[in-house]
Amino acid sequence: MIIVMKKDSTQQDVEKIVEVLKEHGLGANLSTGSQATIIGVLGDKTKLGDFDFELMEGVEKCVPIMHSYKLASHEMCPDGRVVEVGELKIGKKKLVIMAGPCAVENEEQIMHAALGVKAGGAQFLRGGAYKPRTSPYSFQGMEEEGLKLMRKAADATGLKVISEVVAHDQIDTAGKYCDMLQIGARNMQNFRLLREVGRSKIPVLLKRGISSTIEEWLDAAEYIMSEGNYNVVLCERGIRTFETATRNTLDVSAVPVVKERSCLPIIIDPSHAAGKARYVAALSLAGIAAGADGLIIEVHPNPKAAMSDAAQQLTPESFGQLTKKVGELARVVGREI
Repeated sequence: MIIVMKKDSTQQDVEKIVEVLKEHGLGANLSTGSQATIIGVLGDKTKLGDFDFELMEGVEKCVPIMHSYKLASHEMCPDGRVVEVGELKIGKKKLVIMAGPCAVENEEQIMHAALGVKAGGAQFLRGGAYKPRTSPYSFQGMEEEGLKLMRKAADATGLKVISEVVAHDQIDTAGKYCDMLQIGARNMQNFRLLREVGRSKIPVLLKRGISSTIEEWLDAAEYIMSEGNYNVVLCERGIRTFETATRNTLDVSAVPVVKERSCLPIIIDPSHAAGKARYVAALSLAGIAAGADGLIIEVHPNPKAAMSDAAQQLTPESFGQLTKKVGELARVVGREI
């Protein structure tokens, strides 16, 4: 349930409602928007019994939230949440660009990648240090050493670091080097991992599972937010369909649906959706046109020599050409890069 306050309500009115909620063993999430202040009721509202908040000073109305995801819902924060990663804000007018190789391979590779994506306009350096691979015999990543190399390259180029964690016991280590943690598609419903990254309070990029519905995806975000971490960004990276022309099928329709149902920012991963570098530009533009808040793109100094996902990684030069097109489109749809 949410409690919508009147436009002329006072801070004291809000504090009295929060106090009543605490007295009933419930929590409160405050969202001050352009139209009104909204108080989200956290917990089992049956504890309120017959208590009527609409009789209290400053209250406009009480509205039930019918979704299983409460904190992630549009009703909880109608103006949309803005995720802050240091001084960067995700979910505002400016698009966020995350780019870098699928996997960190060595210092020279990640440094060249960082220089390339920085020149192309990225704000984040992405790269895999812990690699969840389909085959146990595939390259599994450099782990902490890879994170150290990413941090070094990012610091040298003024970029933020985002990298994936695949187990709850990796969070503390990754947190020493990363500005943002990624939960990959394979772990979208790893509920212990979701709760632990929620408790870490580190900003999170949550990728959609390849066979997950939008509602399941938002429920997964709710696990993170229920632990007090509201800095969650969603990532559409393609879903599994019968089509084999691409690695996955980019669900562009997920962008407006998420914008309608949720308050969370959403970005697009065209690299994993396409599986082929030549389609990445078109899917990137489609995502931005649909209303996405940014992109995460795989970029490698020499894709042919990449140790994983070689076919879908752009060169730094191709990445620069892509971001130029994205910038041109952004101006048309009222955004900027």
